[in-house]
Amino acid sequence: MFTTARGTPTDPTNLTRAFTTPLRKAGLRRIRFHDLRHSTATLLLEQGAELVVIKELLGHAHIGVTATVYAPVRLRLQRDAIDTLGTALNGPAITGAANGDGDEPPPSVCSVR
Repeated sequence: MFTTARGTPTDPTNLTRAFTTPLRKAGLRRIRFHDLRHSTATLLLEQGAELVVIKELLGHAHIGVTATVYAPVRLRLQRDAIDTLGTALNGPAITGAANGDGDEPPPSVCSVR
């Protein structure tokens, strides 16, 4: 929660205005203040932070909410891990997908019996 100098809650419109001004001066595109929350969680996940820790930081009541919102990031990280393993084993990296959006589960390299 952000407060005024008097300790009262900041009006959301004033917070947006205060956030938009430095973005504009820096020549950055306009984003919502809430997008910072999503960016922080995504960066933490990409750096290896546990999903349960991110859940607690975001204040989600259930980990399923966190997992659902950040599922595309997790799938991309899985694909990156498989590519890294393929490179380590001197095999070709598995890259690209049918539609290339990174939301598909990692492909299976061998058949499961």
